[in-house]
Amino acid sequence: MSFWDVVWFILLSYAFVAYLMMLFSIIGDLFRDRDTSGLMKAVWYVLLIFFPLVTALVYVIVRGKGMAERSMRRMDAAKAEQDRYIQQVAGQTSPAAQIAEAKRLRDAGEITADEFATLKSRALAV
Repeated sequence: MSFWDVVWFILLSYAFVAYLMMLFSIIGDLFRDRDTSGLMKAVWYVLLIFFPLVTALVYVIVRGKGMAERSMRRMDAAKAEQDRYIQQVAGQTSPAAQIAEAKRLRDAGEITADEFATLKSRALAV
C-alpha cells in the first residue's frame, strides 16, 4: 500500500462521514419540520433513498436557510426552557427580597445583627 493510497482512503473516509452527517441532519430536519406536509416529507425521503447525493445537495440549496432558522429556534427554545428551569430550581430572588428576608430573621431573633450585615452585603454584591 502506497502513501497516496492512504491519503485517498483518508479523503474518502472524510467525505463519507461528512455525507452521513449531512444526511442525518436532513432527516432530523424533516422529522422536526411541522410546516412541511407528510406527503412532501415522504417525497424527500424517497428521493434521498434513490438519489442520495443529488437530493441532499438540492435539499441544502432549497431549504438550507429554513433549516438553519428552525435549528436556531429550537436552540433558543431549549435555552429559554433551561433558563426557566434554573431560575425555578435556584429560587432566585431579588436583592431587596433577600434583605427583607434577612431583616425578618433578625427581627425574629433567629440571626444576629452581624449575620444580618453579612447577608445584606452578599445580597447587594450580587
